[in-house]
Amino acid sequence: MKAIEAENEDLQGVLPRTYTKLGNEALIELIRTFNGIPTDMEGDAFGKIYEYFLGKFAMSEGQKGGEFFTPTSIVKLIVEIIEPFEGKIFDPASGSGGMFVQSARFVEEHQKDPNAMLSVYGQERVDETVRLCKMNLAVHNLAGDIREGNTYYEDLHESVTKKGKPGKFDFLMANPPFNVDKVDKERLAEDPRFPYGLPSTDNANYIWIQQFASALNKKGRAGFVMANSAADARHSETEIRRQMIENHLLDVMVGVGPNFFYTVTLPCTLWFLDRAKSTDAKHPNREKVLFIDARNLFGQIDRAHRDWTPEQIEFLANIVRLYRGNDVETRQGSEELMAESFPDGTYADVAGLCKVATISEIEEQGWSLNPGRYIGVADREEDDFVFSERLGELNEELTALNSEASKLEERIANNVAKLLEEALG
Repeated sequence: MKAIEAENEDLQGVLPRTYTKLGNEALIELIRTFNGIPTDMEGDAFGKIYEYFLGKFAMSEGQKGGEFFTPTSIVKLIVEIIEPFEGKIFDPASGSGGMFVQSARFVEEHQKDPNAMLSVYGQERVDETVRLCKMNLAVHNLAGDIREGNTYYEDLHESVTKKGKPGKFDFLMANPPFNVDKVDKERLAEDPRFPYGLPSTDNANYIWIQQFASALNKKGRAGFVMANSAADARHSETEIRRQMIENHLLDVMVGVGPNFFYTVTLPCTLWFLDRAKSTDAKHPNREKVLFIDARNLFGQIDRAHRDWTPEQIEFLANIVRLYRGNDVETRQGSEELMAESFPDGTYADVAGLCKVATISEIEEQGWSLNPGRYIGVADREEDDFVFSERLGELNEELTALNSEASKLEERIANNVAKLLEEALG
């Protein structure tokens, strides 16, 4: 471990020193296994091995595994949509660094050197996860500035320095924890990362969303995972969402079905922001948002887990390319899916799959960003998944509302007690 760290500055103090816990037999077998790996392998072989074991480890760890690992197919779709060809890329909830690895792979697939094209910046709260991220970058021959810190309160990379002004990053990708409570908003009152105000509810979803939006420069793009409930969240969160939509930040929303994550079975939503729409008055999609419903598109890994195949990822990304007026890609074999849904090779709304909505239409829907509000339902046979998905969404919303109601009930009880005390005193 010391020898490896001596040759790799980014790994100083990062590698584990606990192999003695494995026992001699396990260590001998490990060395024998590694000795059987050819030294002349081409490509990112060790990186893929590390990625494979990260996925297996995350699956076995369940809830804890989700704190550091985002399923690869989710990350790949985010990368394909924001297209990080060149520039500074930031993940403020970097986990084990999967977003960076897939971004580098995207650059390589387009015949470029990722270390020459991308500058990697990350922030992560947990020390052990920071180590996982640095090791993940190292085995993929990538360099990056990964720092340990609590993103709610610390902007270690100075992503934004003046409220309301663009940030410093070309690209941002993240999978933050959902529905976190007890964030001390008093500490955030003067933070320039929250130009649309802080949410009044005890839920950090819109704290994260604003941090992501604020970090983008004038042409920056962001793609991140978010709880379904955030797309329809009410009260102060509706006001924040309205301001973001009217400022032309929202670009694409993708609904994802259940069982994609190892931690929860509930569906989620992928949000995509594009600052260029806000800064360029002539942007062709300035007054539009693309909604995609990908809940019925998946590959089944096992009974409890799903993902997207390479063909499906390319198909979903191609919908966005058509919406943007760009050429589609077919290296992963998405020709048949494209011909079925877009026979003319141009974008068109498809019932049950995608729709471009105007800002006026979104306003009519109460500023909702739920894809289901706009896309409608395709003609198809009923299946076993629709009811369970909808039930999961309603349960998530009910949990959030119950939490808010409980806090309001406690506040009312305290106020009544004070009034009675004053009246009797």
